[in-house]
Amino acid sequence: MKKILIIADGILAKQFLERVMDTEAGENSYTVVTYKEETLPKKRPENFKFFEFDPTSFEKLAIILNEQFFQVMLILSNELDVMATYQNIRKVDSKVRIILMDRWNLEIDDKRLLMVNSRDILASRFTDHLPNTPIVAQNIGLGIGEIMEVSVPIGSSYAYRHLASIEQDKWRIAAVYRTNTLLLPRPTLMLLPNDLLIIIGDPKVLQSVFRSVKRELGQFPSPFGSSIYCLIDMLRLKDRAIDELLNDALLLHSKLNSKKLHVKVINPTYSKTFEKIKSYHNNHINVMIDYFETNPRKVMRDDAQNFDIGLIVVMNTFFQNHRQMLFNTKLPIFKMGEKGFSSLSEAIVLSNDAEEIEKESSVIFDVAKQLSLDIKLYTYDPDAQKDKNSVIEHFESLSKLFGRDIDVIQSEKNPLLKLKNKDNILQFLPFNRKIIESNFLSIFSTDLDKLHFKLANNYQLFIPINE
Repeated sequence: MKKILIIADGILAKQFLERVMDTEAGENSYTVVTYKEETLPKKRPENFKFFEFDPTSFEKLAIILNEQFFQVMLILSNELDVMATYQNIRKVDSKVRIILMDRWNLEIDDKRLLMVNSRDILASRFTDHLPNTPIVAQNIGLGIGEIMEVSVPIGSSYAYRHLASIEQDKWRIAAVYRTNTLLLPRPTLMLLPNDLLIIIGDPKVLQSVFRSVKRELGQFPSPFGSSIYCLIDMLRLKDRAIDELLNDALLLHSKLNSKKLHVKVINPTYSKTFEKIKSYHNNHINVMIDYFETNPRKVMRDDAQNFDIGLIVVMNTFFQNHRQMLFNTKLPIFKMGEKGFSSLSEAIVLSNDAEEIEKESSVIFDVAKQLSLDIKLYTYDPDAQKDKNSVIEHFESLSKLFGRDIDVIQSEKNPLLKLKNKDNILQFLPFNRKIIESNFLSIFSTDLDKLHFKLANNYQLFIPINE
């Protein structure tokens, strides 16, 4: 994670900060210094820190610069302030890279300084609207970001995926460039590291796609969100159950790349357990007590909208009683098992749908890596040999890419018969409608998703799938 310092003032600075906060993928840490709070957007992501003071004050700025920043960005509306702030930075750090918005044609001899001339940029953008003038790719179309170029990095969740397995809603992959060769998209085309993609669609959607393509292992619960959430209903849970729920949530928070753990308590009862829950509150664990709302569905639904949640931790009973509500959050659900988190050693993947498995694969490898779990892929669908081979090929490619061994187990017998007696597994499932529609009649089904309740005593991670 790179640390970036932004010193900003003025209308342009506010627009710049709004764009940064809208497009930022959560992989950088930002420190923002402004003269006044009016410069700051209303949105305040968790990876941003804010300070309000005059950056021309050397003493104040020197305190901030005690941190080792990857780069500093200066967007100020006054020439004297720009020069004074720049000189203050150089007194403290002579090597940090500085990006400076230049409105005054400044002349500064500094090899580690990049000056962006706002007048040149505006003149160039305006010239693009003259007839018969060549237009660079970023200005084709509406010029609002509906056409984007993005490369697939090594370790991307999109690497070694077939185009047919990539949900393209409100956006499309228009072209793929590989070793200076144009490849037109087709369902069977598999993306490889270093491929260059030309994507088109809704600009806001493309920003999300860009973050997804660039996301590497070790980021979950991103891109779903940055934090973990659990709800404690003290009226319906016994003290032991509360301890187990909190313990698993805390362990996940410590092992996954989670920015914060949100613990919401409803129907509080004054006891030692209640005091213990409150004692967990700190900079990384946000304990919230709701003395008024008693409906867990409404509380969780509202919190899913108000917080940057990427994973919800629940007990088995809560999951079975609230499957529809949890499905509507469109978030991954970590359902607890009976034997305790510390017993987990294997990540289990089994499903009838090859396409859905491929969509889940990046999350599976990510979580397995962070939790140090061995991955086992069970194939069970004698009537779809082609799909099975495709899934095996996909997982073996990812296994080589990420250096994670995978054990492929092919069987014509239902693997649930073998797995139901194991207590050290975390099962990965697509959170589709078959999960919420399953009932007692599903016991006669051969669909492994509908039979998810067969392993209800084990830990399960339900991953939302776009339908």
